[in-house]
Amino acid sequence: MIREDYFELWSKLHGGVKVAGIVKVWLGASFILSKPFVKVRISPNWISLLGVVASIFTYAEAHKDYCLVLLALALLCDGIDGTIAILTNKATKRGAMVDAICDRLSEALWAFAFYRLGAPAWLVGAAWVLAFTQEYSRARIAGLGEYRIDVVTIAERPVRATFLALAILAYDLKIDAVTVLASIWFGFQIVSLVTVMRSGYTRLSDTDHIGD
Repeated sequence: MIREDYFELWSKLHGGVKVAGIVKVWLGASFILSKPFVKVRISPNWISLLGVVASIFTYAEAHKDYCLVLLALALLCDGIDGTIAILTNKATKRGAMVDAICDRLSEALWAFAFYRLGAPAWLVGAAWVLAFTQEYSRARIAGLGEYRIDVVTIAERPVRATFLALAILAYDLKIDAVTVLASIWFGFQIVSLVTVMRSGYTRLSDTDHIGD
């Protein structure tokens, strides 16, 4: 499968989302990085689970400098599991469910890692709740019909991972910036959730009587 065919199929599986800008860059990188895994025939579900395992160790080893490698591995798994499923013709609803559950588990572990680095529990907890609500809202609105939220916010998963990566680096360099980074993440998540909710409200405004 060539890259353009992959883009087209990905778009169809995501409600016709236009592949452009940062989405195109991310998908292009995922397409390239997935190739070795496709050749050795690793199941996309195993890649999703590997991401959770990497996130567990990210939490457990949050005070170590090599934790950045573990976090990068977790993010890589998140980026390529869906791509592998498409390239191997194994994209299924069950696989999408496994992917979604693994993503939420990983993000909870990232929040715990932030806390271990010294950020206040209430702050990272609130930021995580906002992130969880953002993703739940996307899924819930999509479940009401063909209303997939394709807006790219300022706090998507790679951005959340970046905040944690900066916190790990700050801790390793003995820079007192972990709480500041958690605060910025919290602010980003507020804006991000509002963006998703406004987009969803607009898309559903003409079908407001379909039921609860």
